[in-house]
Amino acid sequence: MKCLVTGGAGFIGSSLVDRLLARGDEVVCYDNFDTGQIEFLKGAQQNPRFTLVRGDTLDVDALTASMQGCEMVFHLAANADVRFGTQHPRKDLEQNTIATYNVLFAMKETGVRKIAFSSTGSVYGEAAVIPTPEDAPFPVQTSLYGASKLAGEGLISSFCEGYDFQGWIFRFVSILGERYTHGHVFDFYQQLASDPSRLKVLGDGTQKKSYLYIGDCLAAMLRVANRGTAKRAKHRVETYNLGTNEYVQVNDSAKCICRALGLKPKLEYSGGNKGWVGDNPFIFLDTKKIRATGWKTTLTIEQSILRTLQWLQENQWILQRR
Repeated sequence: MKCLVTGGAGFIGSSLVDRLLARGDEVVCYDNFDTGQIEFLKGAQQNPRFTLVRGDTLDVDALTASMQGCEMVFHLAANADVRFGTQHPRKDLEQNTIATYNVLFAMKETGVRKIAFSSTGSVYGEAAVIPTPEDAPFPVQTSLYGASKLAGEGLISSFCEGYDFQGWIFRFVSILGERYTHGHVFDFYQQLASDPSRLKVLGDGTQKKSYLYIGDCLAAMLRVANRGTAKRAKHRVETYNLGTNEYVQVNDSAKCICRALGLKPKLEYSGGNKGWVGDNPFIFLDTKKIRATGWKTTLTIEQSILRTLQWLQENQWILQRR
């Protein structure tokens, strides 16, 4: 199968590119390299079934041209800078919502009928139901990032109904693992590398978060998409939560990292139970639906944190790119 992966030079995207190539697919990687890393594609570039296109998802003509001949799109490109959304609100609209529309429009123009979309558990806002299932009622949106992703989900549903597309929407918790380039493990490690004596923690450290290892994330996505492409799915759009059956406090994660580094810094909190405007103090998704397919996680949250930390230690160059 020939697939187009938007954001294919990013953390999740490049890992997916490698998985698709390994199973024999032809892959077009579409990335503007705003946050993507060419180093992540070194292996893929040696493969004759790989094509790299430097393009922006806001350029619908380039996107459409790159999609020619493809059978499926994995749409992972997005602005994932959740924390600073209120400082540049148009960024989420353009890079998440309008970009998703452009991908769908290009699919319509080129005859591609299948799309997998990386959404987020942030669409649930401060959920009233914990763990949160896919059919939970949506509360008030608390982040521009979550709102822009939810809008993207709505566009996908509409195009699937209007143009007979098949869509898979994956609502992730935060993903950890090799090629990790942003998030709390990165921030904590970068701080400690600069000053081992103290660690600044956004919020009061009691925020409860769930995390998922990149390998488990990709296995879930491909398991569902493979099954859906083998025969017509029951519904035009299927939505799956992707996460683990556990969560940790930010304090627990910080202690795990410090222990692994052999450090005992002074923890300095910014106060309150939220790290920033729109931060959800408790994220824990119900994953019964994806587990019913036979998928299961291979790493615990602590193992995922340590795997991520090890990769950062072995790839110091990524610290200079931020």
